[in-house]
Amino acid sequence: MALIAALAAALRDAPAALRGALGFLTRIPVGSDAAAWEAFSRSPWSLPAVGYLVGALVALPLLAPVPAPTAALGFVVGVYALTGITHLDGVADLGDAAVVHGDADARREVLKDAALGVGGTVALTLVLLGLATAGLSLARIAGSSPVTPVAGSSPAPSAAPAAAVAIVVLAEVGAKAATATLVCVGDAAHEGLGSALADGVAPRDALAVLVVATPAAALAWAAVGSSAVALVAVAFVAAFGVAAALCRWSARRLGGISGDVLGATTELARVAALHAGVIAWTRF
Repeated sequence: MALIAALAAALRDAPAALRGALGFLTRIPVGSDAAAWEAFSRSPWSLPAVGYLVGALVALPLLAPVPAPTAALGFVVGVYALTGITHLDGVADLGDAAVVHGDADARREVLKDAALGVGGTVALTLVLLGLATAGLSLARIAGSSPVTPVAGSSPAPSAAPAAAVAIVVLAEVGAKAATATLVCVGDAAHEGLGSALADGVAPRDALAVLVVATPAAALAWAAVGSSAVALVAVAFVAAFGVAAALCRWSARRLGGISGDVLGATTELARVAALHAGVIAWTRF
């Protein structure tokens, strides 16, 4: 009975939770009301759900009939035009905190400092460089020549453009699923965004996150066939590996997760999953 009641509540909150997730994770002007935020904060599964839309939209520049470097630039611009730069602030703050010599209190003080230090500058540079180089590789994949058909058969369309889109969607869903899982299993370091999201959920809520992320594998299979197995495996392993590393690091160095940790997880997991997907497509 308790499980049925929980499922009924989740379905009832789903529209508001998705509006809240869209409002929080993108610049789309929806979900800014209190009811949407409350539903979103209780529904970590809504993060990977929004990842499908974000991934599909930001992949579009990669399919444009322009040179690969131009498509890569459009990809990077598209990511931040749609999602905003709030999560990059988390990357910068964590980069500064990572180079601080001191205890958890000293590092948390650095997280509150609006000034950008050397550690934050390096972290931002690496994330943006990682995203741009992944975009360049994906643009080249999307622009690959068609597959050579077997003699006597009709020309076969290239799977490469579909693979590029599949990698982006997998990376976005995987990154947001990894961040949502961190919300479910992590302990907040202090009052703030991290506690607002983590305090209302439990580790068992991670199951719903994984259920919502699973259809990404089916979509990838529909796009590129059996090659999707490698893409899904490496993209998700890379994204969740980043989340696991940041969960461990933040627990030891900050005393728990925070909004900055969650934002940085999304950015770093995206980059890791994109590069893992590119490697899987070009090497396996």
